[in-house]
Amino acid sequence: MLTKRKKLSKKEIKEDKLVTFYYKAYGYFEDNKSKVLAYIGGFLVLLVLIAFYINYRHQQNIHAGIELSRVISLYDSGSFLEAIEGRAGTNIIGLKKIVDEYGNTENGETAKIYLANSYNMLGKYDEAYKYYKKYSGSFDMYKASALAGQAAYFANIKLFEKAADLYRKASRVSKNDVLNSSYLLLAGENYMSAHKIREAKDMFSAIIKDYTTATEYRDANKYLAEIE
Repeated sequence: MLTKRKKLSKKEIKEDKLVTFYYKAYGYFEDNKSKVLAYIGGFLVLLVLIAFYINYRHQQNIHAGIELSRVISLYDSGSFLEAIEGRAGTNIIGLKKIVDEYGNTENGETAKIYLANSYNMLGKYDEAYKYYKKYSGSFDMYKASALAGQAAYFANIKLFEKAADLYRKASRVSKNDVLNSSYLLLAGENYMSAHKIREAKDMFSAIIKDYTTATEYRDANKYLAEIE
């Protein structure tokens, strides 16, 4: 005589499903053991490689920082050619080599700005522009400097509107940059040279509104008076 089958509780159903999943997974592992172990091994190798790369980048950044600290004294003293090329017979390798060897690190990115500034001070504007444009670091101050450096290049070859756009962009990188008022004034002056009067007025008005204590405040007022 058949007896009525006992109804399973929710807990028992969950346990039964878990047991079923376990045996299915175990069976799959046994049938595909070599493939699974290969995948696990490959994943572990990938993790090791990622950790190695992160550590390598960190060490490279440290080395770049050390090299940069050695050359800064030459840059600060105005010895820009030596700062670029390094000083023979010393451990100062120069900004150019720092960028070549460590340019993909954060300190290497910073070296690009100093290298570009050095070329700019020597009147080598094409070289300066190249390194300003290459900057891709994370520091807002240097991002703005790179944009302003490119702007100066275009102003020098009389592409005033392009220069103005870049100066305006530099002024918007960070609200805390002490050079923002200077970037805005330069943007306004270049817009005036490009006969973009409305845009120039916007730049000078921004200085008057937000930078009342800046040295550029008086010039902004003067330019606005001329425009109006």
